[in-house]
Amino acid sequence: MNRREMLLTSGAMVLAASDASAAEPAPYTWATVPFGGGGFVDGFLYHPKTAGILYARTDIGGMYRYADQDKGWVPLLDHLGRDDADLMGVLSMAIDPSNPDRIYAACGLYLADWARKGAILASSDQGRSWRKTELPIRVGGNSDGRGTGDRLVVDPKNSEVLWYGSNQNGLWRSKDAAQSFSQVTGPGTHLSLVVIDPRSAAIFVGVADAEAGLYVSLDQGATWSKVSATPAQVPQHAAFASDGTFYVTFAQGDGQAAAINPSNATGGSVWKRDAKSGKWSDISPIRPDAAARFGFSGVDVGPGGMVCVSTLNRWWPGDDIFLSIDYGQTWRALGERARHDTSNYPWLSNYLKGEDRMGHWISDLKINPFNPDELIYGTGYGLWMSENLTKIATEPVRFSFNVNNLEETATLQMTSPTAGATLFVAMGDVGGAAWDDITKTPKNGLFVPASETNWSVDYAGQAPDVVVRTTNSGRFAMISEEGGASWSALPSTPYRNPAQGQPWKGPGSIAISAKATSLLWVPEREAAFYSADRGRSWKESVGWPNGRDQALLPVSDKVADGVFYVLDRFTGVILISVDGGASFKPIISGLPKIESWQTAQLFVVPTRMRDLWVALPNGLFHSREASVSLKPVVGVDEAWTLGFGAAKTKNGYPAVYLWGKVRGREGIWRSDDEGTTWTRINDDKHQFGALRALSGDPLEWGTVFIAPHGRGVLAGKPAK
Repeated sequence: MNRREMLLTSGAMVLAASDASAAEPAPYTWATVPFGGGGFVDGFLYHPKTAGILYARTDIGGMYRYADQDKGWVPLLDHLGRDDADLMGVLSMAIDPSNPDRIYAACGLYLADWARKGAILASSDQGRSWRKTELPIRVGGNSDGRGTGDRLVVDPKNSEVLWYGSNQNGLWRSKDAAQSFSQVTGPGTHLSLVVIDPRSAAIFVGVADAEAGLYVSLDQGATWSKVSATPAQVPQHAAFASDGTFYVTFAQGDGQAAAINPSNATGGSVWKRDAKSGKWSDISPIRPDAAARFGFSGVDVGPGGMVCVSTLNRWWPGDDIFLSIDYGQTWRALGERARHDTSNYPWLSNYLKGEDRMGHWISDLKINPFNPDELIYGTGYGLWMSENLTKIATEPVRFSFNVNNLEETATLQMTSPTAGATLFVAMGDVGGAAWDDITKTPKNGLFVPASETNWSVDYAGQAPDVVVRTTNSGRFAMISEEGGASWSALPSTPYRNPAQGQPWKGPGSIAISAKATSLLWVPEREAAFYSADRGRSWKESVGWPNGRDQALLPVSDKVADGVFYVLDRFTGVILISVDGGASFKPIISGLPKIESWQTAQLFVVPTRMRDLWVALPNGLFHSREASVSLKPVVGVDEAWTLGFGAAKTKNGYPAVYLWGKVRGREGIWRSDDEGTTWTRINDDKHQFGALRALSGDPLEWGTVFIAPHGRGVLAGKPAK
């Protein structure tokens, strides 16, 4: 008996029906729903002088500090609101070597003209609180080249001075501990790293322009010269040993050099500058050739002559990390001696197909300066930490997948059904899952294979054990009749891969009727198709909106079987089908028009027939009966997404959860009286950037699930 069955048996579906109704709303607590990693972790920093300080950065999911005593991670950027959501992309971090409490981050997601401009975040308490300095340029935390760095550095001889090498706008400097930045003359436009020699104060900059290479300034940035002894490749990472030996990894790519890392590397090398002679030499552990094209990326040093470097984009036989204990004269591949423990994360075992591999996109690695047995490195799906690196000669090197509370999956759709599993989540790249226990990583109900994107997931409201989802492989849709415990492919599909030369399109979204008698599938930029025989055959729906460039989402009524809806967001019309998706006709019109770059979503209360809500950038609209015009909900200025949960009182209206702006204030809100009044259930420290999905728990009042972009899934509950 799963949790849902126990709740229904005990009558707990009307949880606290009498007591909670009179109580004032309590603050919420937020906890990660564990899946286990899932995204690109592209940078790490240990503090060089104070033990126990380690940070990790991600390309879309923010920044974390490691809590060694708990073997878990503390998210540091959850305070960011919707307008600052792009700052969850962390391109670079910088530690102040003279002050263990200071940490900086260069943040932003994209480089296109439509993207938000970047910012430098500064903290004097190890990321517990932050000061923000806006930049006049964009920062590409999720752009090509994000695996290089770090590009932000504190001058080891003057903590007030920081240098920042931007993606496409040259070199910048701050003289006031990141309170302001100004552009300065540098060696190039597209920069890949900035590093300062702690002995000589020479500044080295990686340049990814046409004249790619490593450049140096010996006069605090007044003049620059190319380090001619090193190759005309793009510097990726660099490290200084305690004796002054300098190590740099390089990569090169076909076409635009600036686009290297984590992809597009076709060549590369590893170079060392001798501490005594100053001579540079190529110490690459292996060399790319026509048969195996790859570059190098991560590099770090440990005590004595210990050096580690990683390959980049070596797709066959796979990326690896090489270890030297004699300053790079000889090397040993860790892959042949590594043992990676995936036992705590069943999805990862499936993702790796039972093989023991180092992983892909190994862009950065670091050796703990206080414990050389601990090597941490990132992959495209999470991070690994070693336990016994120095024992490589006598025993296998053991790696643990230490991602506790570091969840970087991108949720595409999420729902909490009225019975059966607690939660269904469709994710990009790593599958998804059905959770029975939201405190544990799911062992059953994985959306497999775990190496594919799942675009949508839906359940039958009156037969919740029947679940469907769309994927990017096979027949492009799966069905479960066991609440997600097992899956089989639908017999056929209306989706067709685009012809060669045509724009790519995904399999889109699928919805299932209340009693599982019909399916409605809408591939991207296509018509809608319905099936009355569980996917054995498909026919095109009549009356579906004509727009093919719209992201039109099918919505099923969870009470009335065979009823589906769609919001044509550009015409402001809601259409209904009462014949299993065979035909659609307009029922509500006159909704406010929105721009092409704006979003609008239609929602149906899962426990009530034809009860519709629409979230729009200019408000929230509601109709208790699909044939009645929608009315604006007073006080809601903007509605970005919505969900429904168990009612606070017996036979009461379901709790409505809203991410939006109520009377001018942004937040996550709950209404227990059909939208008449709203209570903010998050606070300014827990805003989570941008939410991709939201769902209340239909069986437990007060419980809500949110999916911030790049942060996995979190559960919110009233604090006790």
